[in-house]
Amino acid sequence: MAAFENFDNIFLDLSKESGKCRFAENGLGWKPSGGGNTFTLDRGDIASAQWSRAAKGYEVKILKRSSELVHLDGFQQEDLERLSKIFKNWYSVNLDPKEHALRGWNWGKTEFSKAELVFNVQNKPAFEVPYTEISNTNLAGRNEVSVEFAASNEDDTGTNGHLGGARGRGKKSGAGKDQLVEMRFYIPGTTTRKETEGEEAGSGAEEEKNAATLFYETLMDKAEIGETAGDAIATFLEVLHLTPRGRFDIDMYEASFRLRGKTYDYKIQYEHIKKFMVLPKPDDLHFMLCIGLDPPLRQGQTRYPFIVMQAKKDEEVTIDLNLTEEQLNDKYKDRLQPHYEQPLHQVITYIFKGLANKKITSPAKDFMTHRNQFGIKCSIKAAEGFLYCLEKAFMFVPKPATYVSYDQTSSIVFSRVSGAVSALSTFDIAVHMKSGGPPHSFSNINREDLKALEGFFKLKGLRVKNEIDEDANLLAAALREEAMDESEEEVVGARAERGSADEDEESVDEDFQAESESDVAEEYDSEHESSGSGSAESDVDGEMDEDEDEEMADEEEEEKPKTKKQKTGK
Repeated sequence: MAAFENFDNIFLDLSKESGKCRFAENGLGWKPSGGGNTFTLDRGDIASAQWSRAAKGYEVKILKRSSELVHLDGFQQEDLERLSKIFKNWYSVNLDPKEHALRGWNWGKTEFSKAELVFNVQNKPAFEVPYTEISNTNLAGRNEVSVEFAASNEDDTGTNGHLGGARGRGKKSGAGKDQLVEMRFYIPGTTTRKETEGEEAGSGAEEEKNAATLFYETLMDKAEIGETAGDAIATFLEVLHLTPRGRFDIDMYEASFRLRGKTYDYKIQYEHIKKFMVLPKPDDLHFMLCIGLDPPLRQGQTRYPFIVMQAKKDEEVTIDLNLTEEQLNDKYKDRLQPHYEQPLHQVITYIFKGLANKKITSPAKDFMTHRNQFGIKCSIKAAEGFLYCLEKAFMFVPKPATYVSYDQTSSIVFSRVSGAVSALSTFDIAVHMKSGGPPHSFSNINREDLKALEGFFKLKGLRVKNEIDEDANLLAAALREEAMDESEEEVVGARAERGSADEDEESVDEDFQAESESDVAEEYDSEHESSGSGSAESDVDGEMDEDEDEEMADEEEEEKPKTKKQKTGK
């Protein structure tokens, strides 16, 4: 054989660019055709190799002794013989041909190999998932296990240098425009650890357990998702979380922290933490800790860009960190203390700050509500919560947790909801964005906080439009008109009542008895339609009650015979 064997148009680890692959006695190398860094692999690192059909032709999949995988794609079928001799003669490894199942069945048997989870259909692999691509797994039901994959963007390849866009450890899901982010396995019945893990099963391998639970535990171990409890630097038990809702144990490790609940477990890298806020709740009893994540936390189809936890203000804890004095001095000097005896929210904040090395954000000191609080009670649609004015942004918690940067704000409009019962005591805020998207609306804010908010926004250099003051004059004029109408009605009513009294007095006046008979008939004829003072009174004061009507009728009946007798006597 020649000293070198070259192959062109080969792709390394789902790289965008093809390159030249060269095999030699001491190992192999790959260099992108467009130039860039060169990938090399020493012969001593090659543990096994597999030949199979792949996306761009045929693929050589190499398992390294460190349990990492290397994919070389783009070979032709006639290259199999050359490559088999190369691996056997130079690397003392057999290149095993592997045929995939093409039936399209969604049921089969899972197999945990050294570096990947294999799903077999009729003893042929349908697909393989490298453990390095699995970010989390949860028991989604009694017989169901969800597997979440590491999401990555197109530019973040995770490789040493460019390497033609090759994808590194945990970054392969970002190779295409569409990414698979979650897969669920339905695993009924019971099984033993020996059947699940094969020959690698240790003690207690014959004990029967729920198959889904055993699958979950094995995958957690293989994918190194859940570190052992002894490795945790600090642990907090049953901390109340408002988003996602529930009580979770918090295990804090060197590079990540883990939330363990009854149903869901989450493993989150400290590098994914973008914001950490400590927000005092207006009830003066609790503190809320808000952690901003990118990429967001996923629970099924729901994404949580913020974790919101709550702790009592006076709940104290005592904790000793699981770190040696040497580790504290070398890695966390002046960032962590070996012992804490303080309120729970302070201890969690200090340890997060020390391990994640993130800045802690608090509400701005320039704003206080009329009750001398930092949080403003308000709503986003039907969800009630609290709005905080930070130094550089708004923050609404707990759900939906919303962060609005002042830099992205175009203008802020104060308005009142027309037709609302509480329109005089509350107002709304609409935050318009420079991007032109829909505004963020915060409603039902106490009217007494209006001036303080307006002054704070102007202090921050934000454009403010106060529609409430613009409508104030119109509202005052409308109220004055209404008051004048009411006063006029009172005057007219008073006059009407006085007219009724005069009529009663005139009915017994002697001068009235001298009137003509036609006038008397006109006055007292029940069938006659009169336009006199009695009729006018009924028009003006039409709300007279029935008792008064009956009393007037009785008086009229008594006056009728008297009048007729007097006229007859004349």
